[in-house]
Amino acid sequence: MAERLSAFFKKAWAKEPVLVTSFTIGGLTIILCPLSPYTHDAAMINQVTPYNYPVPIRDDGKMPNIPSHLQDPQSPSLEWLKKL
Repeated sequence: MAERLSAFFKKAWAKEPVLVTSFTIGGLTIILCPLSPYTHDAAMINQVTPYNYPVPIRDDGKMPNIPSHLQDPQSPSLEWLKKL
């Protein structure tokens, strides 16, 4: 099995070194991406990013769950993001 694989790679490298190089880089990218230290930070940022952004609503005082101002804090603090 190893001999056949080795022969295949030797023949592929002899015919198309650019393709072999590009597939090698692509494969390493897929394998090493989850091992990156930035993956953890990106996952934390994606968790706190809202998917539905607030729409300005004119408050007439009869809507208790609508903030009175658009910049009133409604979600967890993002202080940890400033410390990265």
